[in-house]
Amino acid sequence: MGFYENRILPHIINVGCGAEPIAKQRQKVIPHATGRVLEVGMGSGLNIPFYDSSRIDFVWGLEPSEGMRRKAKRSVDTAPFEIKWLGLPGEEIPLDDDSADTVVLTYTLCTIPDFRAALVGMRRVLKPGGKLLFSEHGAAPDEAVRKWQDRINPIWKKVAGGCNINRDIPKAIEEAGFKIHQLDTMYLPKTPRIAAFQYWGYATQI
Repeated sequence: MGFYENRILPHIINVGCGAEPIAKQRQKVIPHATGRVLEVGMGSGLNIPFYDSSRIDFVWGLEPSEGMRRKAKRSVDTAPFEIKWLGLPGEEIPLDDDSADTVVLTYTLCTIPDFRAALVGMRRVLKPGGKLLFSEHGAAPDEAVRKWQDRINPIWKKVAGGCNINRDIPKAIEEAGFKIHQLDTMYLPKTPRIAAFQYWGYATQI
């Protein structure tokens, strides 16, 4: 991993993903996590303040970027619950089958190269009856916006650490063997429209 990806990009992502509108989205889903939690793409630890520590046992933080783990160190060290780092990409979840009560996925599915394989892995490690909590941005329902997403995505992906702005999040989740029980959508305020469409809710194994 180069200097930009390891030293510069973590700061850019932390600022962008820590913006107030996105923080409000995190707050809608993270408090519902229970038991043994796997957070895929823990990044700089922006979800940590929103966990209800009385409801969880600990959190596995899956994060391949050394720069992001370094950025998260202060938040991890002061968290009121145990965090166990897993320094691997989303396609390589090093946990046993049925080992997590909750899988948390926030603003991560856009960046995982083989996101389909990653979702299948999340389903594998999630216990029967467990929940996949998600809050992601992706393909907009408005044709004009979606066309711009498709046009800009190749450039956006290069400068934003592999982030894709045009993935169909619900379709990807369902095709991996999940059933979505709750799905809300909206355009975030104070956000460029091409990157503003949000999906959030929860799913379980079929």
